[in-house]
Amino acid sequence: MELDSAPRLRDPVLIAAFEGWNDAGESATAGVEYLEQQWNATPIGGLDPDEYYDFQVNRPLVSLDDSGAREIEWPTTRLSVVREADAGRDLVLLRGIEPNLRWRSFCAELLAAAGELGVRQIVTLGALLADVPHTRPVPVTSASSDPEKAARLGLEPSNYEGPTGIVGVFQNAATAGGYDALSLWAAVPHYVAQSPCPKATLVLLQHVEDYLQLSISLDDLVEQAEAWQHGVDELAEEDADVAEYVRRLEEARDTVDLPEASGEHIAREFERYLRRRDR
Repeated sequence: MELDSAPRLRDPVLIAAFEGWNDAGESATAGVEYLEQQWNATPIGGLDPDEYYDFQVNRPLVSLDDSGAREIEWPTTRLSVVREADAGRDLVLLRGIEPNLRWRSFCAELLAAAGELGVRQIVTLGALLADVPHTRPVPVTSASSDPEKAARLGLEPSNYEGPTGIVGVFQNAATAGGYDALSLWAAVPHYVAQSPCPKATLVLLQHVEDYLQLSISLDDLVEQAEAWQHGVDELAEEDADVAEYVRRLEEARDTVDLPEASGEHIAREFERYLRRRDR
């Protein structure tokens, strides 16, 4: 990857998400895009799309500029940086598309760019469709190069085995490369799989807050998540079969101890409140 610039960053952390198989409800990429907008991220470079994408699968987009001339936007993966003075460290945001080709080279090139920027800590975001009710808190699982640290944050370890996407491959490559790597996965109700799912995006960013001890302004996402849940409630009420299915999912979910009812969760919420108040 050719960087437009390689700025000197303070203890930077990389936060990444990829469109495609790893991004149910566009929940993960929406999270990184939200951070780009909230923090006015500065683009610094992108991958050569010819190396990694099949353009018959991920087609380029044509648009007209202000003068009426046609422009082509190629599907790719891009990096941007944020100088977050209040956090005492800077951030590198990575958002792109799951590649069609050469996954190992794709990961190696991204990690080389991360190393050039001084990154030693990586957080990847993902989302999957699951049998979970939309009326309950969104479950989040994790895969970490430091399982003890994830456990201290109350994160449920993932026990998934089977086919994986680029998030799993990138997480594995980062861990093998010696990075402090954490992958956060939100479970999106499969019966409302259409995009977007702001409730899942919100919980992913709340976990990013906790893990990195950041303060993120999430008020807009809170409102979007409430509106989303209200809309799904109305849809479920209009279909007796869906309403009954949701009720069964609620019963199954309520048989386990929700982390939202634990002392650890209450403590994390209070710490998050204090960080926002300080800012």
